[in-house]
Amino acid sequence: MAVPKKRTSMSKKRIRKSIWKKKGYLAALKAFSLAKSVSTGHSKSFFVRQTSNKALD
Repeated sequence: MAVPKKRTSMSKKRIRKSIWKKKGYLAALKAFSLAKSVSTGHSKSFFVRQTSNKALD
């Protein structure tokens, strides 16, 4: 016979939520750091083709 499961405590729920948020924060931090390094040209993992600005002058 099926028995209902016990309710998850608030503290456990908060711990899981904070872990989930922290993962997102770290992913965003890493992406922002990579974007900064690509835009400044200091990236070692991405090769960005430089475009000539002579056409715009």
